[in-house]
Amino acid sequence: MNERQPSPAAVTDERPVFAALDDAVAGAVLERPLRRGWLFGFAVAFGLLMLLLVSVGWLFTKGVGIWGINIPAGWGFAIINFVWWIGIGHAGTFISAILLLLHQEWRTSINRFTEAMTLFAVACAGTFPLLHLGRPEYFYWLAPYPNTMGLWPQWRSPLVWDIFAVSTYATVSLVFWYVGLVPDLGVLRDRAFSRGKLIRARLFGIFALGWRGSARHWEHYQRVYLILGGLAAPLVISVHSIVGMDFAVSVVPGWHSTIFPPFFVAGAIYSGFAMVLTLLIPVRSAYRLQPYITAAHLDKAAKVMLATGTMVWFGYYCELFMSWYSGDQFERFLAWNRAAGPYAPAYWALMICNVLILQALWFHWVRATPVVLFVVAIFCNIGMWLERYVIIVVSLHRDFLPSSWGMYYPTIWDWTTFLGTLGLFFTLIFLFIRLVPMISLSEMREYLLEQRRKGGDP
Repeated sequence: MNERQPSPAAVTDERPVFAALDDAVAGAVLERPLRRGWLFGFAVAFGLLMLLLVSVGWLFTKGVGIWGINIPAGWGFAIINFVWWIGIGHAGTFISAILLLLHQEWRTSINRFTEAMTLFAVACAGTFPLLHLGRPEYFYWLAPYPNTMGLWPQWRSPLVWDIFAVSTYATVSLVFWYVGLVPDLGVLRDRAFSRGKLIRARLFGIFALGWRGSARHWEHYQRVYLILGGLAAPLVISVHSIVGMDFAVSVVPGWHSTIFPPFFVAGAIYSGFAMVLTLLIPVRSAYRLQPYITAAHLDKAAKVMLATGTMVWFGYYCELFMSWYSGDQFERFLAWNRAAGPYAPAYWALMICNVLILQALWFHWVRATPVVLFVVAIFCNIGMWLERYVIIVVSLHRDFLPSSWGMYYPTIWDWTTFLGTLGLFFTLIFLFIRLVPMISLSEMREYLLEQRRKGGDP
């Protein structure tokens, strides 16, 4: 017998543990009647989603003039929110792919949730470049589709880079998430059959792709899952590097910097883990998942936030230093304008959120107290949104010539579109919680077996 395979007696001993896991993740969440808390949260999120539909409908009717963008600030909330949402989606790929390749077992309890968060965040991010086009009905011009008119994309346009980066990221993330879900769909199919719920069993059976849990199936599954993890890992670096290059290839002071690609990657992982904690802590408490999403998981996620957040504020220091050391009068003016100009409150608010409040994570009691950690994560999310606001708006609103200066004022439609994408995101999150296991049953079972084999307490 293969030494990595448990004996029949060991498997028998694990059955109560497996049953408790299935009941906690599948039975207590997916198979029970809807709770009032879930219904209330879904109603609020769905209401915001309807607000998005109204905002987009009015945008298609009147054009992008309903937003606050104008000369010189031709980029506004649409690009701010695009970069923010893409950053949030990075934590899922980091946890699922890179930590998988590094054999980090603590990813097991949270990878399914973060993968879903990635997909929903990318869906929200993808709406903004299309809406920002002004002619979204011709979005397919950005793709190099075969045509007799010889119409090809402008490859030097950052917009084309974003289309390829985001579409690749979304496709690989979706396939990676679905492949990891197949064994759990097989478990849900069998549970539905045993309870006589034939319609649900057939639906799960279709999406389970005939999964039987045989040795051959597991061999193919693990091989494909590892390959997809290897494909997804470079996307953590490449996708947000491309988003950073959108700014770095310009000549605008504050954007024309080689530090932007790594700076954006660190900020993306930082904001992504902040959103992971923002979502995971309430869900963990509401569904009593503390035995599977432990304090150690929250502590490690907070430590990753602390490490990447430190990289972010070190990037702030590098920007200030280079604006002084370069001797470029425009870079120096931009640094002064951020700190003392008309948008100074936004700049200092982001410094408080991303530099000052972040230092609380050095203390173990903060990382060990879910309520305090939740508050810190909320402030980090706000700080990263303000960072994008400062990078885009403050860099644009005062051009090289004072005669080209102007102010950017977001309109009500800027805010409703942003709130609407929050509604889209949380609507998808609520549906995900209700329809599929938020914790990977197959990987968690493997982890429990490994812990029992090592003599630990699962």
